[in-house]
Amino acid sequence: MRKKVILITGAAGEIGQALVEQLSESQSLALVTIDLAAMPPDLQERCTHFQGNILDEQFFGRMVSEYEFETIYHLAALLSTRSEFTPALAHQVNVNGTINLLNLAAEQSQWRRKPVQFIFPSSIAIYGLPDLDTKAKQPPLREWDWNYPTTMYGCTKLYCEQLGAYFSKSFRQLAEDNPIKLDFRSVRFPGLISASTIPSGGTSDYGPEMLHAAAQGEDYNCFVRPDTVIPFMVMPDAIKSLLLLAQVPAESLRHHAYNVTSFSLTAAQFRERVMDAFPQANISFEPDVKRQGIVDTWPAALNDSAAREDWNWAPEYDVDRSFDEYLVPSIQQRYLA
Repeated sequence: MRKKVILITGAAGEIGQALVEQLSESQSLALVTIDLAAMPPDLQERCTHFQGNILDEQFFGRMVSEYEFETIYHLAALLSTRSEFTPALAHQVNVNGTINLLNLAAEQSQWRRKPVQFIFPSSIAIYGLPDLDTKAKQPPLREWDWNYPTTMYGCTKLYCEQLGAYFSKSFRQLAEDNPIKLDFRSVRFPGLISASTIPSGGTSDYGPEMLHAAAQGEDYNCFVRPDTVIPFMVMPDAIKSLLLLAQVPAESLRHHAYNVTSFSLTAAQFRERVMDAFPQANISFEPDVKRQGIVDTWPAALNDSAAREDWNWAPEYDVDRSFDEYLVPSIQQRYLA
């Protein structure tokens, strides 16, 4: 008999590590994880880890013979900056890899006559504003506003949201006597900041990069202008949103994708917060034309009222608590240790 488990792809990444830590403490089901990289030593005993590629269908075929997936957290993706340099690879990983998993989840939903829950982290990159003047005049964007991504990463995330909705509602390759479809749910994250892991190539990583560099006494050249503004969220709230969304009855959800957010800061304001905590830090601004252009198309704020209404979402960390209670003390402890 196959073992019921929770599957997490991209588990060695920033979100994945935090999710494994939280789920291993709160879930009775075992965790099965996938990543191209090994799991950090402190997490290896919390999961059964496979180093593999989500593009390898045979790899998943072997896993299906042993495990029944109750929930899939599909975190594996090629991030925004790297995706711009290798758009074809980004499409393969972000789209083809997701289709592989959606097919797997749809098949398992039919086999067990119960929907497999599929949790997908999307991104602020699905939005695309045409210029800074338009960005400045916009109220916090709702889920259906300005869905015109300007990057391959944003395009793939938006497309995968639509694929998830299709497999949940319209997928026709089902037995007539068993029309069970998977249960797809997605959160659109703002820029995420973790005190526990090193930033890994996201275009919003200038914020956390400032913090980690300052804590280590390293100079940092910020790759965006001081007036650049986007919404942010700390990692504990990101994990909270994923777990909270997974707990909601399907009939309570009006959308397949939901905004979540916490606070917005300009890069200059972020620098001020870092300098307050690390007065000796040396942080300058040297905008990178490519990455600056990407961030300029993202909204200054997100409207997450739908998530608040449908599944009682609310961040625990505002800007003051994020820095004073989580980021600064945790990062100081990390590098002192």
